[in-house]
Amino acid sequence: MLQVESLAFGFPGRTIGRDVSFSLGSGEVMCVLGPNGGGKTTLFRTVLGLLEKHSGSITLEGRPIESLSRTEIARLIGYVPQGHSGYFAYTVRDFVLMGRTAHLGIFSSPSKKDHDVAGRALASLGMGHLAERPITEVSGGERQLALVARALAQEPRLLVLDEPTANLDFGNQVRVLERIAALAHTGISILFSSHDPDHAFLCAQRALLLAEGRALEIGAPRDVIRADTLQRLYGVSVQVLPLAGGGHTCLPSIARP
Repeated sequence: MLQVESLAFGFPGRTIGRDVSFSLGSGEVMCVLGPNGGGKTTLFRTVLGLLEKHSGSITLEGRPIESLSRTEIARLIGYVPQGHSGYFAYTVRDFVLMGRTAHLGIFSSPSKKDHDVAGRALASLGMGHLAERPITEVSGGERQLALVARALAQEPRLLVLDEPTANLDFGNQVRVLERIAALAHTGISILFSSHDPDHAFLCAQRALLLAEGRALEIGAPRDVIRADTLQRLYGVSVQVLPLAGGGHTCLPSIARP
């Protein structure tokens, strides 16, 4: 679905990431871990074609990203940014319905199918009861879930989520991660970032550890998320502990007076 080769990325006149390569197959989930300022968001925006790559290549379904129109990219990729402030009092339902824009003609109105798709996206995240609430009047966590629902309404082949669990309480974090895993089982490819290594253990087949714009390691979470790599990423001491059933969890060591 997605192939990134020797990618250098950044902003006009300033490169912040180099030599990043990875591929993402149909139904695969990859979690990108890294510190603040490590290049995660800039990498995602480059993959989406919102920032021009400095060198290397990005292909979607075998086609170079630069050969695709914005509409074609929007039909292939759903994007959930880090955060969103509601400036206009659209209802949550209408906010999610905006995800259908890429499937509509210039002068078209949303059809019954479009409304049904938006309704299912809301229901899948347990947000049906908020459908008629203004987006400006829901909590930050609920607004984040609405962003996820809007991306799902696009019916994308690839979903890119930049810290989708930010500002969510524990229960809603779990619901979003469950939804990520469920979507992958339908064949959608998922690329998401997180500050919690446990999220990679929970629902990702691979993890990309990004430090100062470079791939520190990439592979199965159990292979690349280790005490030494987390120390290099975040500068803190962490134990990676096995769990019953084959999982793992990360336990930081706190310096006490």
